[in-house]
Amino acid sequence: MTNEIRSSFISTDDVIEDLERRNEKLAKINAALMQRVERSMDYQANAYSMFQTAIGLETQVRARTEELKAALNRLERANSQLTSARDGAERANRFKTRFFTAVGHDLLQPLHAARLSLSALGEIHGDQHHTRLIGQVDHALSTIEELLRTILDLSKLDSGAIKPSLQPVEIPDLFRSVLVDIEPIARAKGLLVTMRSRDVAVTSDPLMLRRILQNLLANAVQYTERGRVLLSCRKRGAHFRIDVWDTGPGIAPSEQSKIFEEFHRGAAGQRSHAGGFGIGLAIISRMAEALGHRIELCSETGRGTRFSVFVPIAGDAVTHRASGARDRQSAASRAYGLAAMKVIVIDNDAGVRDAMRALLDRWGCDSRLIAGLADVEDLIGNEPGFRPDIILADFHLDNGEQGLDAVTRLRGEALISIPTVVITADHSAEVAEAVAKAGCEILRKPVKPAELRALITHLVG
Repeated sequence: MTNEIRSSFISTDDVIEDLERRNEKLAKINAALMQRVERSMDYQANAYSMFQTAIGLETQVRARTEELKAALNRLERANSQLTSARDGAERANRFKTRFFTAVGHDLLQPLHAARLSLSALGEIHGDQHHTRLIGQVDHALSTIEELLRTILDLSKLDSGAIKPSLQPVEIPDLFRSVLVDIEPIARAKGLLVTMRSRDVAVTSDPLMLRRILQNLLANAVQYTERGRVLLSCRKRGAHFRIDVWDTGPGIAPSEQSKIFEEFHRGAAGQRSHAGGFGIGLAIISRMAEALGHRIELCSETGRGTRFSVFVPIAGDAVTHRASGARDRQSAASRAYGLAAMKVIVIDNDAGVRDAMRALLDRWGCDSRLIAGLADVEDLIGNEPGFRPDIILADFHLDNGEQGLDAVTRLRGEALISIPTVVITADHSAEVAEAVAKAGCEILRKPVKPAELRALITHLVG
């Protein structure tokens, strides 16, 4: 009995141990299952989070795309407006250029006649009062001429109508030429004007470079009350630096950055009684830019100013050829004398013809003055023996005619190429090319009588 009971207890212990092992195993299985479930839940949560993030990003991309499209549309409208504004500005600029050219031509015509008449009047001997009045009128006409040319130059530079013609320019000739114009003004102010040149040539447009130096010298003389003005040059690498020095009041550092702006005269200009509109240096800057020449300014208040223009050096062979041409021109210009010279003047303006007749009469010339092609035919028919030594012709005549057509007719009748000077107020490149192609010289109105007489003497001599 006792053994049976003990056997029964042993059997129960085994059962309990077995149950405990199973329970432990089930606990492990349950823990593993719980881990799997938790991992599955984390994955789903992450996937859902990523899904929400993708939706958010897509919304942001869509919003940024709409903003970009709106910005592009605004930019396109702004570009369209800018294009319209640019086209309008270009049309206005072309109109301004045509307007100034036409007005300048119409104003220079009577000014040309007035200068010729005044020159003829000045050669008539009179009293001191008479001479003084002529000088005052001549100064007023010169001022008007300079202002008109300045306005026209600004208009042409802005429109790009002025195209430089680069060629060798002799420094000594250039310096002498600009000093001849400025020395009388400097002498009247008690200023000493000197030059230091070298027998070299530079590459530039001779007319534009001369205009730059003229303006710089005129400013130097205008604003210098005592002392001197010096025109010099020195070699700087592949360039010559042309300097205009003065002992004037100088330019303050605060003004030096503005001095080349239009209508800016600065403190010295405002104190000066010479007048002016403050556009001379603006023209200098534009011309130098068109030529590719660098301008340098060095100034000290109370001590003076130096303006410098850097111009490329020309070749030696070109320099010798230019010197030879200069010598030949100088020899020809010494052959002075216009008495009994036969001259034909072709101009549609009656005032110009009358002024030219008076001037040529004072020079002792035998002249014929006509208005157009019909008068050329009358002259050929009525005076077949009149063979002109030189022709002075306007370019634009009435009814669309051109002076070169009349010149061609006269040359054909004479069977020789008669020397011809075309005198015109038209500054366009097309006119200059047409005149050069016809083998004629050109002068711009208003013409200085001394300049005209020198050119006639050179051509006929």
